[in-house]
Amino acid sequence: MTSVRAGAADDAPAAPQLHSVLAALDVLDCFATAEELGVTDVARRLGVAKSTAHRLLSALCARGLAERLPTGHYRLGLHLWELGQLVQDRVPLRHVALPLLEEVRLRTRQTTHLSIADGSDVVFVERLPSLSGIPLLGERTRRVPLHTTSAGKVLAAFNPTVAQARAEAGFPTMTDRTIGSAAQWEDCLADVRRRGSAVSDSENLQGLASVAAPIIDASGVAVAAVSIAGPASDVVGNADRHARVVMVAAARLSRRLGG
Repeated sequence: MTSVRAGAADDAPAAPQLHSVLAALDVLDCFATAEELGVTDVARRLGVAKSTAHRLLSALCARGLAERLPTGHYRLGLHLWELGQLVQDRVPLRHVALPLLEEVRLRTRQTTHLSIADGSDVVFVERLPSLSGIPLLGERTRRVPLHTTSAGKVLAAFNPTVAQARAEAGFPTMTDRTIGSAAQWEDCLADVRRRGSAVSDSENLQGLASVAAPIIDASGVAVAAVSIAGPASDVVGNADRHARVVMVAAARLSRRLGG
């Protein structure tokens, strides 16, 4: 009984500490859609008191994870960028893929991505900007729901774990073209398996389209995707040609992985 009480006493401070850590992470998430925020903005987004928001922001600033501007607003700190670079550099496939991604970009002139799945989302771990001079819609975005992108579709079509993660998380609507049900999701994945590639047309952002192909490892499942993205008016009409380009690049990377 003594050991149980001792354990409980040891664990007692952990709950508020963990809550503070999670709250600080929630603050960082607030900046995913805003470059700068004031204390009031953060408090409103988190549903906490301004004093709590100020305390959390101050703690993040002390660690270099946030920065206070002369205006009194806050933005993400450079230490986050440093940590992000470490994460990016520790994705081995990225280094192997870069020359092929550049080749894809040269052949399509569209923004080119290397993507991986993270739970029910797809994360763009590498992005080469378009050569057409047309900025990509939502170019700051690095994480989107799997079912709204061509990269997410191919990752799910060739990796059952990924497909199930999205099905369990549901299908939030981004536009009137977004997949909205499990039945539509299954039909889409079956079609992607038949084609070996996927197209997304205004399913995440209106006017943005993409084409993707899967990178398959030695176990036979998709571990990443190569995709191009750009204005729907440019991409959809050339979808077949773009699909051939990304499929060739993805196949070459798959062979590197034994797939």
